[in-house]
Amino acid sequence: MQRPRAPRHVLTALLTLGLALGTAGTAAAHVEVNSSTAQALAVDATVTFSAEGESSTAGIKDLKVTLPAGLTPADVTPVTTPDGWTYTATADGWTVAGPALAPGAAAEYSVKIRQLPAAASVVFKTLVDYSDGHTDRWIEIPQGDTKPEHPAPVLALRPAAAGATPLPAAAPTAAQSSAAPSATATATATVTTTVTSSPSPTAATTGGKSDDSGESTTAIVLGSLGAVVVLGTLIALAVRRRSSRPGR
Repeated sequence: MQRPRAPRHVLTALLTLGLALGTAGTAAAHVEVNSSTAQALAVDATVTFSAEGESSTAGIKDLKVTLPAGLTPADVTPVTTPDGWTYTATADGWTVAGPALAPGAAAEYSVKIRQLPAAASVVFKTLVDYSDGHTDRWIEIPQGDTKPEHPAPVLALRPAAAGATPLPAAAPTAAQSSAAPSATATATATVTTTVTSSPSPTAATTGGKSDDSGESTTAIVLGSLGAVVVLGTLIALAVRRRSSRPGR
């Protein structure tokens, strides 16, 4: 007896489902971002990140995030991090780092953003570093229907609520100040150091010439007087000898 064969359309459907599941599993291995207050100009919005662990032999040890336009490190404060990890503000974003997680474990953390920008979405480019030195670069921005190989985490924002307005700019964080001092502050420090450590070139030159000139003049005068005295003495001795000779 021949076993009944499955209809062709059933086989096609199963194959399509298998490919879809395989693709979904691959696409899930990236950095995801979510927020319950994903709305333009939302205040004190808590944003959660989850970086999938893609290695079976190495664990995630840190994540470096670059902020999009409209946000500064001063707008962000940490809320939760993996156990033993720390949050550090950088000049253009932040870093969360700590002991390497178990291979395959996801790094999950959350931050609070002072106010989300007036935009349709915000992109958080992220670098994921592993304990074996490998880095996943989730920094590519999706364009239209094109899905990049390493997409950056994108948080879609709902339109701003009626009456919502931008808050005044936040004060720079200590990390911003130390990483990027202002040009004015740098110039002032340089000038102050130069003035403090070095005397005025004009004053030093003038003083040096004045002292050398006085000493040189005194030496010349004393030397001339000594020469005159010696010469006078020699002439007097010569005259005395000539007058004491016989027959003179």
